[in-house]
Order: sequence, then C-alpha cells, then structure tokens
Amino acid sequence: MADKFVKMDIDSHPAVAQKIQNYPDHVRPKMEALRALILETAEEIGSIKKLEETLKWGEPGYIAPKGSTLRMDWKEKYPEQYALYFKCTSQLVPTFREIFGDQLKFENNRAVVFHLNEKLPVSALKTCIQMTLCYHQLKTKPLLGYQKQSE
Repeated sequence: MADKFVKMDIDSHPAVAQKIQNYPDHVRPKMEALRALILETAEEIGSIKKLEETLKWGEPGYIAPKGSTLRMDWKEKYPEQYALYFKCTSQLVPTFREIFGDQLKFENNRAVVFHLNEKLPVSALKTCIQMTLCYHQLKTKPLLGYQKQSE
C-alpha cells in the first residue's frame, strides 16, 4: 500500500495531452480513463517516486525507473478497440495470460485489447500495470510475484 505522504513526480510531456485530445470524441473518454487508471495505480505502488509520461512510437507511454514501458493507443485500423501495449520480449503478457486469461483479451505477446463498448476490468488491469511499472524487480519471480488475493 502506498504511503499517503509520498508524492510521485510525473514528468508529463505536452505531446501526450495533445495526442489524447486528438482521439475521436467517442474514443477520448476511454483513453482518458485508461490514463487515469495508469497514473492512479502508479501512485498506489508507493515505491515509484517518478513516472515519465511521453510519446513512444507515437503512442502515450509510461515508464518508471525499474519498470518496463507501458503504452496505450487506439488505432483507426481497428476502430472498435483500444489497447495497452507491452514489450513483446518480456514475460509480461504471457504472465497476464496465465493469471487473467479468463478476464482479458490479448494480442499475441504484445497487448491487452479492449472493445470500446466493454467496461474495463479494473482489478486485473491494476495488477498488470503494477507488474509492468515494477517489472525489473519482479522478472525473476514466478508469475512476476503475483499472489492471488483471498476472496
């Protein structure tokens, strides 16, 4: 749990806000919600003191000092979906598939894909975001250190 007195420094490049503003009207709220979830989750981690928000390959991207790059985008080629993108050579998406295969949709080993009309699976996504932003601390642990929460 995050120390409520620790404030995370977000280095946000203006090009990100411009990119989000340029999404179509029906897509923008989805991208804004995904961005908010990423920032909220990063703050909750507590050990992350700095997060960079920038454009990577023309997509909003997020990177923490001990993490892997997390990107998000909507593409005109696939107008009914948007996605979170991960480094395809990492163990992130294969691990997410093993843990959340019944809750999330995947594109190979590079993305978690969402339909514009679906509600985001917030709990599963927060776990995926946490693992990504802390990846280099977790990559040697089984299931990237994931432990199922007791219900």
